Amino acid sequence: MLPVTAPAPAGLLADGFCVLDIEASGFGRNSYPIEIGYVLPDGRARCTLIRPAEHWTHWDSEAEALHGITRSKLRQHGRSPTEVARTLNVDLAGRTVYCDGWAHDYAWLGALFEEAGLSPHFKLETVGRLLDERRLSRLGEARASALVELGLSRHRASNDARVLQRALARLALS
Repeated sequence: MLPVTAPAPAGLLADGFCVLDIEASGFGRNSYPIEIGYVLPDGRARCTLIRPAEHWTHWDSEAEALHGITRSKLRQHGRSPTEVARTLNVDLAGRTVYCDGWAHDYAWLGALFEEAGLSPHFKLETVGRLLDERRLSRLGEARASALVELGLSRHRASNDARVLQRALARLALS
């Protein structure tokens, strides 16, 4: 598991937003989380690969083409679901954590915590709870702008979380 990184440079913080993103084996019913990245309100970030449980067998080659994470990379570098769930509980304890794909992310977190035999010590919430309709309609534009501003190109969980956090900060100020 990568350590929590140093805070982001000044001006890139999202005053109070903790944001999470998950990459998965696919989008089907039997998909499961393979990478979780999150950014804390002060800009520190963590990202980790998840070694699939033995019974997690679904794999979508189109999803792999999008995130670039192979099954062999997960077996070699991934952490166990239990280790990842415990780390999430320590780092995110008591927080409300926001995501932009709540239906998928909620199911994938559920699979992770069920496999670990643990319950989350944080609340996962959709960004729709933060934004009114006008701001929510501008989220895609704000994300695209944040992606360019941050100079991120790789589609990975922590990058996506950082982009979403920046987009939310921008929309909160508008």
